[in-house]
Amino acid sequence: MDEKIRSILTEHGRFPVDVAGIEDDEDLFQAGMTSHASVNVMLALEDEFDLEFPESMLRKSTFETVAAIRAALVELAAS
Repeated sequence: MDEKIRSILTEHGRFPVDVAGIEDDEDLFQAGMTSHASVNVMLALEDEFDLEFPESMLRKSTFETVAAIRAALVELAAS
C-alpha cells in the first residue's frame, strides 16, 4: 500500500523534493504539496484503490502525511 501511495504522491503531488526522502509522519504540505495537488492526489487514490473519500474525510489532516493517508485508506477498506 505504501508503495502505491508514494507512487501517487510522486505523480500527482508536485513535490520539489524526492518523495522517497519524505518520512511517513512528515507534513506533506510543508514538504511542498499544495492544496490543489492534494485534490489530485485524492482523486488518484480513489481511482487506484477503487473507493471514495466521504465528505467527513475531506480535510487537510487526512492528506497531511503518508501515515494519515494510509490510515484513511485502511479505514475505508474496512468499511
